Amino acid sequence: MGEKAKQEDGAKPGKKEFLKGDLAVYPAHGVGCIESIETKEINGENMSFYMMKIVDNGMVIMIPTANVESVGLREIIQREDIPQVYKIMQERGLDHDKQTWNRRYREYMDKIKTGSIYDVAEVFRDLFQLKLEKDLSFGERKLLDTAQNLLIQELSTAKDMDEESMMTEIEQLFT
Repeated sequence: MGEKAKQEDGAKPGKKEFLKGDLAVYPAHGVGCIESIETKEINGENMSFYMMKIVDNGMVIMIPTANVESVGLREIIQREDIPQVYKIMQERGLDHDKQTWNRRYREYMDKIKTGSIYDVAEVFRDLFQLKLEKDLSFGERKLLDTAQNLLIQELSTAKDMDEESMMTEIEQLFT
């Protein structure tokens, strides 16, 4: 599988090694900065960890460097791949009226956990469109907010623009 195919999947990291100061995306938490790479002794064995500070809330996550692929840590989307995210958001979502809200919720949560911006875009699109048709459950409203925040963080970082302008740009996709 080529590098391009890996990036289009969105669930696999685009590179396996990060450096101090690199921005990356951690599934379900969003954009973070690799603040340091530290070695710690765990059960008598030295292990290397990325110390990643999440931009949105300042939380620090310790990620074993050997587990980057399995946890889904990946580079920020490339600017040239953003139109594909917009295309996903502009498509008509699946008809979820036949599902119960809690089944939809589980499916959407699973998509957010993949770390793929394309999956997050689908969740945002589907819930945004559903919100126009009927009231969302509390859980669905929280998921919509989560998907929106994850999208805005990553896209505004990739496009080097402020989050408010990014939200305006996303809203225009739905008008």
